[in-house]
Amino acid sequence: MKRKILLIYTGGTIGMIKEYSTGTLKPFDFNALLKHIPEIKLIDADIDINVFEKPIDSSDIDILDWITLGNILENSYFKYDGFVILHGTDTMSYTASMMSFMLQGLKKPVVFTGSQLPIGELRTDAKENLITSIYYASLYENDKPVINEVCIYFEYKLYRANRTTKFSAEHFDAYISPNYPKLGESGVNLGVFKEYLLKPSHTDFKVNKNLANKIDIFTFFPGKNKYLLDRMVSDNDLEGIILRTFGSGNIPSDKETLRALHKAKELGKEIIVITQCVRGNVNFGKYHNSLIFKDLGVICGYDITVEAATTKLMHLLGQNLKGKILKKQFEENLSGEITN
Repeated sequence: MKRKILLIYTGGTIGMIKEYSTGTLKPFDFNALLKHIPEIKLIDADIDINVFEKPIDSSDIDILDWITLGNILENSYFKYDGFVILHGTDTMSYTASMMSFMLQGLKKPVVFTGSQLPIGELRTDAKENLITSIYYASLYENDKPVINEVCIYFEYKLYRANRTTKFSAEHFDAYISPNYPKLGESGVNLGVFKEYLLKPSHTDFKVNKNLANKIDIFTFFPGKNKYLLDRMVSDNDLEGIILRTFGSGNIPSDKETLRALHKAKELGKEIIVITQCVRGNVNFGKYHNSLIFKDLGVICGYDITVEAATTKLMHLLGQNLKGKILKKQFEENLSGEITN
């Protein structure tokens, strides 16, 4: 049985082609996809293409673009067996993480991919990434999808989307999943490591499009102005603060920093603690300089990426969750994004 796949182009390098007479890059006409990648005809799938009305550089991605993408997936969900989303690499982990929270009750594969070189370049990585992503999106066994979650496929590896972070701006192997194993690997055979896949959801499919962006990220570093955190905390428009801390959740113990954290709690700000380390876990109380978080009862991000922490907080605040309820939800594993 041929699977129906919807290919969604949002923008990004993969959608560019070089005009060799001038050496400049210009947008690629996805209606002529088979002309540039005739191998797609060999895939046992029917492929439809949906192109954003105005393709965007991934650096310009905003909440409205996520809602647009959510609307496309919502309106197409029951018409297709799988989805491949082409996206710029700079913020792909953010968008893919957000989709993992927005697409609730997901029971089909949604595979993000892109490329480091345009599709028309001689050495492009675009063709392999696109072709194999389509294969993964159309992978079914006993008439059921093998993959029931949002993924990123890049340079022969399939990752859980909300576990990824962009690792390199110049290598084809652009992404890593520092705290969770890869879900699959493409070689001579198309490998899937089923023990790491999310189980199909038992809830009905729906798309949450209520997102809140009144959040910010505060990164600690040695010698940082001690009063900057207080200024952030004092912002009346700010509802949530993600603290990027040292090691397993450590911060400076000066009185200005501690006073600012107490003030944040008094003002009802939501505080999420994550680590600056690429790998590892937040562990309140392991060292003395993280005891303040235990005392204040703030939210532990465990081993969540900054991309997933940001989008998860935007998602939960958009549901008007606050205080203990938000803390409980954030510290729960909603879409496979944390190991708690």
